[in-house]
Amino acid sequence: MSNKIVPVIMAGGKGTRLWPLSRASAPKQFIQFVGDRTLFQATLSRVSDPTLYEGPVVITNEDFRFLVAEQAREIGIALSAILLEPVARNTAPAVAAAATLLGRRFGNDAVLQVLASDHDIVADAAYFDAIRVAQRTAADGKLVTFGITPTEPATGYGYIEIGAALPGGAHIVKQFVEKPALPEAQRMVETGGFVWNSGIFMFSAGQVLNEIHSLTPAVGRAARDAVEKGSSDLDFTRLDAEAFMLCPDISLDYAIMERTSKAAVVPSSFTWSDLGSWDAVWKLGDRDDNGNVRSGNATLVNTKNSLVMSRTSHLAVQGLEGVAVIASEDAVYVGRLCESQDVGKLVKQLASAKTTACLTESHPTSYRPWGGYTSVLNGDRFQVKRLFVTPGKKLSLQKHHHRSEHWICVKGTAEVTVGNDIKIVRENESVYIPQGEIHRLANPGKIMLEMIEVQTGSYLGEDDIIRIVDEFGRA
Repeated sequence: MSNKIVPVIMAGGKGTRLWPLSRASAPKQFIQFVGDRTLFQATLSRVSDPTLYEGPVVITNEDFRFLVAEQAREIGIALSAILLEPVARNTAPAVAAAATLLGRRFGNDAVLQVLASDHDIVADAAYFDAIRVAQRTAADGKLVTFGITPTEPATGYGYIEIGAALPGGAHIVKQFVEKPALPEAQRMVETGGFVWNSGIFMFSAGQVLNEIHSLTPAVGRAARDAVEKGSSDLDFTRLDAEAFMLCPDISLDYAIMERTSKAAVVPSSFTWSDLGSWDAVWKLGDRDDNGNVRSGNATLVNTKNSLVMSRTSHLAVQGLEGVAVIASEDAVYVGRLCESQDVGKLVKQLASAKTTACLTESHPTSYRPWGGYTSVLNGDRFQVKRLFVTPGKKLSLQKHHHRSEHWICVKGTAEVTVGNDIKIVRENESVYIPQGEIHRLANPGKIMLEMIEVQTGSYLGEDDIIRIVDEFGRA
């Protein structure tokens, strides 16, 4: 058994409430909103103290597996495991599978901390004080959740009513309260004795499994079978698809925490937000004298208490108050900050129309295990992309049936394989890849390689890639 906490990070969500920056294929946990790290990387950093934590375990899905591995590598944090869910089944099945795996690895007494990958938290002394209280309480057999002291009558969070005190600083959970209407939220904040439900948990692997098998046995059985029949693939542990699909789709709160007699809450005063809306991003941002938060290229005139972010064009905003103006490479969102909780409804409408569905799925920039690419221009029988390749990485050895490619090096040094020839391509040099020819691109240097790729041909889809050799197991 380990005396350290085992972090379990949930990183499989495909949130849409921060559209257009967050998309199904690149959700908010992997996006850099402020600072020099993504929310996922900031989460990893909070559990990186080797005296307190074991290496993190990340639960994600097939689409994000290389993104998880690469973002952890970028900040030098070694992961204990990457657990791949074959289908989304909410948090209770994910926790059940992780507890099963980690109970076998570290022992049933091992204390797990389950946390989301997309929350913004100030990890100060108050935060780590709460962690230590929760660790002791979990070791005593309780299923612990963290309650955040409310700073306003927020209607976007669930609440917990605090019960009697337990030894060591935690309290019994008196009741969970669903996201309230504003009058009820105001009453709870004014009355006191209520905290926001943060969605952060701590418990021993054995205790949470006991409660899962007792209260939701279908989840317990399916998760156990998915782990037992699972397989290893490179650095990933794949849960068995057939077994995991039998799991009910249910959250840990509904399945266990609201029903168990062992629930405890640690009231906490550290700064926390689930960043579930543009309003939440604005509240946490650095505001200027007019209350505005801006990022990227923007000019604001007679504008107050607004959030303006651009990843591409220069935004000029005049005479507005309390709005969000968010520009990605291919879409712009404009709305009132007070209504930003409803962005998900807008995204559903976009997703339902053929002409706009693609705007909810993927960015012009897509990430791959070797780096990624940005779509710059699309036309009839041609496409222009910007490729970026991480130092030491290489694309698969591949060919295309329907297109040829021209590669121009704009930054770094490229090692290019064309047929039986291997050549070095430096900045301002180019190379031609004939249709049907076997080829590969690699970055042998120490800086990011950037190439402009011009594709021409009768079909330019991503499925016209025949991989012959691939170091990431995709051939």
